[in-house]
Amino acid sequence: MNRRLFLRSGSLAGLTLTTTGLTALENPLPTGNTAPLDNFELDEATISELQDKMKTGQTSSVAITQLYLKRIALIDKAGPAINSVIEINKDALTIAAAMDKERKSGKIRGPLHGIPVLIKDNINTGDKMMTTAGAMAMQGNIATRDAFIVTQLRKAGAVLLGKTNLSEWANFRSSKSTSAWSSRGGQTKCPYITDRNPSGSSAGSGAAAAANLCAIAIGTETDGSIVSPSSVNGLVGIKPTVGLWSRSGIIPISATQDTAGPMARTVRDAAILLGALTGVDSADAVTLQSDGKSHADYTKFLDAGSLKGKRIGVEKMHLKGNEKIVSLLRQSVALMEKLGAVLVEVDLLKSIYELGDAEFTVLQYEFKDGVNSYLAGADCRMKSLQDVIDFNLKSENMAMPYFKQETLISSQAKGTLQSKEYADALAKSLSSRTLINNLLKDQQLDALCGVTNGPACCIDLINGDYDTGFSLSTPAAMAGFPHITVPMGFVHELPVGISFFGAAYTEPTLLGIAYAYEQVTKKRKKPMFKVNLLK
Repeated sequence: MNRRLFLRSGSLAGLTLTTTGLTALENPLPTGNTAPLDNFELDEATISELQDKMKTGQTSSVAITQLYLKRIALIDKAGPAINSVIEINKDALTIAAAMDKERKSGKIRGPLHGIPVLIKDNINTGDKMMTTAGAMAMQGNIATRDAFIVTQLRKAGAVLLGKTNLSEWANFRSSKSTSAWSSRGGQTKCPYITDRNPSGSSAGSGAAAAANLCAIAIGTETDGSIVSPSSVNGLVGIKPTVGLWSRSGIIPISATQDTAGPMARTVRDAAILLGALTGVDSADAVTLQSDGKSHADYTKFLDAGSLKGKRIGVEKMHLKGNEKIVSLLRQSVALMEKLGAVLVEVDLLKSIYELGDAEFTVLQYEFKDGVNSYLAGADCRMKSLQDVIDFNLKSENMAMPYFKQETLISSQAKGTLQSKEYADALAKSLSSRTLINNLLKDQQLDALCGVTNGPACCIDLINGDYDTGFSLSTPAAMAGFPHITVPMGFVHELPVGISFFGAAYTEPTLLGIAYAYEQVTKKRKKPMFKVNLLK
């Protein structure tokens, strides 16, 4: 069962946005050919480049923030109308000015000082912005305090630019959903070809980072929701080991599988963000396991020679299928071998997919429990999952015009986390850890690899998502293990990523491999906002 089939079976400052759920529905697809803005001053700018410009006085955080805000107005809400940003932070320029003042006084907090960041709209911010998971039912939910990772982000000196659209409820609402659509935000589009779906659930973060609407972005993942939109949008995406980043203050699906993570245009930028947001959080017990295993600076593991001597398992199932995608993977295998790696064919996915039913059962139980707990502590009109279901039924024309809420209903029907069904399913799902660890040990592997996801499918609000034939999110997702995707190439002008994943807390090894691969291949290309494949 690949990720898309999993989703179909129920898986997983001065600028005011006027796109609401209702208005977004009126014109969810592109209507004409719009020329891209090719001369954006910050096109493909890295964190290091922005820091150098601020250090030498060529620019300031305020100026950089203003450029990104203008870019959002021109590209996201007009022009190609990617529709990736659901809300702008009215305090963004104020934060940027404060960071400029600190810099002028000689205080530099670190590599993220003054850098604009977009985050997914299921992450609490204790400011004027809402946290809604893209759901009309959650409109008006303004958190009283930041999520732990947002606290870390602010401490690092980042400028919180705004929030991004997502697949509603992080793609855990319906078995017939269309990724990147939410009743609050409407449909987000792939910036490479705008009649294509940018994947989900971190659709807005992926499309925005790809379209240069921010320096870096943050997504969340339960199964594929960081790595898939990163792959589809030509980005580097990191799903960390569950527990490396705190989940407190994030609207949940699964206590077992959820994590937030970086989405960026380069491995180095993703590594910078990864280190800045680590930390033990008393409100998320799983983070205790990261004590002594995390690093404040992951860039020290970025060595262009990291592939030499590495043993990497390549998924057999991905060596057949669409000939263009298979060709990209085989070229990558040959390249890594040329750089001194040993590639070994492995057969993992078949065994993992057999655990798919158990995974979905676990997610339903944990979603009900987690959402009820989140809503009970939120200053929100919704106080339970049942309230959400009832709201959607009463507002069906606007909240559910294309697909319904079977997954919400099936989750509500589940019992407590003390039920035998949940315990049995959890044990079966977590056996994925043993499968992966045994494979790594038996074959003496440093990592596993394969195709992250097929290229972007067409936006289809009538029939929902469809399978593109390749996915490698589920093994690491079920096990809670780290997973990194890097641009591998293009199929008909649409990006495809290569995945590297391994055992818990092996981010240093995976980052080294990903960086070495990236430095030789350099497959990232900025999008050109084509209307469709033929134009």
